[in-house]
Amino acid sequence: MTRKKIFGFTAVVAFMAVTVYYFYPEPELPAGTEIDKLVVLKSERKILAYSDGKLMKTYTIALGRTPVGDKEYEGDKKTPEGRYYINDKNPNSAYHKNLGVSYPNEDDIRHARSLGKSPGGDIKIHGLRNGTGFISKFHRWWDWTLGCLALTDNEMDELYSAVPVGTPIEIRQ
Repeated sequence: MTRKKIFGFTAVVAFMAVTVYYFYPEPELPAGTEIDKLVVLKSERKILAYSDGKLMKTYTIALGRTPVGDKEYEGDKKTPEGRYYINDKNPNSAYHKNLGVSYPNEDDIRHARSLGKSPGGDIKIHGLRNGTGFISKFHRWWDWTLGCLALTDNEMDELYSAVPVGTPIEIRQ
């Protein structure tokens, strides 16, 4: 085989693999499920959604651009770690829809102030920027948020419907 044929074959296989990845359907959350606990595993880029102690679905996510370590202050591009709760639901977000995370808590505020900084806020679980939903699962290939947790728009629709305000969320490294 010539190099040209090898390159062509490799390109076709890569294109097919990417196409399958893009179009392969994700499992859906069972209809009518109410999620009562969320656990985020930052190092694995996962959100685990529980109902009555049973794992119902695992979502793959993108994080803040500096994903390792706890958020220390506004602008550090880190996703916080700790125990919070869902404190808001916004159906009209610039990022499709979002669920608000109750960051910062008292410990976060105290730590940021000890550094002479603001703790920041506005940490969300959100979809993709409006008008870019076609990116879909490809957004997971890099950490691109300023500290939020990002899902595809379809996943955000599903989670938005299933998670009530007040749901606890534990974010771990």
